[in-house]
Amino acid sequence: MAATEVILLQRVEHLGQMGEVVKVRPGYARNFLLPQGKAIRANAGNLARFERERVQLEAQNIKRREEAERLSERMEGLAVVLIRQAGDSGSLYGSVSTRDVAQIVTEAGFTIDRQQVSLAHPIKSLGLYEVKVALHPEVVVPVTVNVARSEEEAERQARGEATTPEEEATLAGDEAFIEGEIVAEDAEDAQGDAA
Repeated sequence: MAATEVILLQRVEHLGQMGEVVKVRPGYARNFLLPQGKAIRANAGNLARFERERVQLEAQNIKRREEAERLSERMEGLAVVLIRQAGDSGSLYGSVSTRDVAQIVTEAGFTIDRQQVSLAHPIKSLGLYEVKVALHPEVVVPVTVNVARSEEEAERQARGEATTPEEEATLAGDEAFIEGEIVAEDAEDAQGDAA
């Protein structure tokens, strides 16, 4: 399959800066870059149009970046709490997605959409997670997402206290509760007795 050449209208992570002509897979161009206005097809007409409008596009980009930087200063250190049901081991019944994070950040007073939230994979267990929110292609702010079963548990997690029985056993030094350790100790003792 032949690559498609596009002109980037803004910085795209892992691809290039505004104004660069890059080769991408046709599906990536057709399904993501072109519909979202991040690029236009690279042909003679579009290259000429881009050069005519370059100053205006760069000025708009600078304005949007400055607005994003001001917003990122206000969002600095933002921590949000998501209450979810989970089992005793801390595994969620379901998962936390980019949509969930965008919704809770918006409820905290910062309007964002799910495309701005970067999650490597859905969150599937209780705990504190640092999630990146792209306010602009050049401005990314970390947000702490505290996934807990209750507000009280969220407060304990934020202070670094144990929230699951396994964590509590580890902190208390209860070796018998920690899976596998007792079995390993018994196996070592049996080997020592046999020798």
